[in-house]
Amino acid sequence: TFTWLAWVISALILLSVTRNPLHLTLLIAWLALVWRRSLKSGDGVPLPFSPFRVGAVIVFFSALFNAAMVHVGTTVLFRLPADWLLVGGAITLEAALYGALNGVVLGGFLLAFSILNQTVPVNALVRIIPRAFQPVAVVMSIAITFVPTTLRQFRQIREAQAVRGHQPRGLRDWLPLFLPLLVGGLERALNLAEAMTARGFAGADVPRHADVTRMGMVFGLGLILLGWATQLLTDLRWGVGAVLGGIMLVVIALWVTGNSVPHTTYRRQRWHRRDWLVLAAVALPVALALLPVPGINRDALIFYPYPTLTVPGFSPILALASAGLLAPIVWLKPESTVSLRMTNR
Repeated sequence: TFTWLAWVISALILLSVTRNPLHLTLLIAWLALVWRRSLKSGDGVPLPFSPFRVGAVIVFFSALFNAAMVHVGTTVLFRLPADWLLVGGAITLEAALYGALNGVVLGGFLLAFSILNQTVPVNALVRIIPRAFQPVAVVMSIAITFVPTTLRQFRQIREAQAVRGHQPRGLRDWLPLFLPLLVGGLERALNLAEAMTARGFAGADVPRHADVTRMGMVFGLGLILLGWATQLLTDLRWGVGAVLGGIMLVVIALWVTGNSVPHTTYRRQRWHRRDWLVLAAVALPVALALLPVPGINRDALIFYPYPTLTVPGFSPILALASAGLLAPIVWLKPESTVSLRMTNR
């Protein structure tokens, strides 16, 4: 699970740092190959829609919106009346292209998250929530579990009403479908609440040092906000230190609170050598794209079509390193192959 999260974060970073159409095409190609493999070996729940179709819609509307709002560029496609609010003026090819590139990035985000949803089971994603947020994890797991149950009950109610000759035509005709669905959902919620109360969930003890950890978390978040504002408004270097100190305080507060919460682990996820290989493969392109490494042309990632379109640059080293996103195809196995191990604490 943590390996897939690192992979998704790396993909999001690589998509965010470039608008170069050549590098974006390569990144989308790598993601598409991983997505195709995830359809065959993934254990998650597939999305009810194709991320490529949704991505194409996002690209179209992003290009249309940017072309209508940004009237900059030398290649004028057509002009709208100048008295039209916001959209009046020249519609340029440069603005449409830049909007399309932003849409490609958003579509890449959707594709990366769809791969995560396909490969990692939902319960595995819920388990990585810090133990300090145990009630949030329980609520999320309950909500996620209720979704397929509600859909299944809705299909059963619709089939039962169809047997009785019910044909929904107008808005009122949907009432015999939604009313039993609402009643059934309330009954399941009440039964679950009684079961959780019987198991002592409502009477859970407050973790020790709760007030101290809360104050530490609030103070840490305040330091992060103060350091961030200082870096934006001034050139003082202590702003970075304030941000790092605030992050450390938040992490320590979460760790202390989490250790005071008793828990039972039913599935121990072991860190294998292939996980290290995937982590190294996805960390390399991120490091090359963000850090000033000698010999790496990081300017090739920058593409700005205004005011006139130019040929985008290309860095073969960065392009080759971005192929590290294909590492899950080579080394990672489906989540179900992780061995089970009971650990009580």
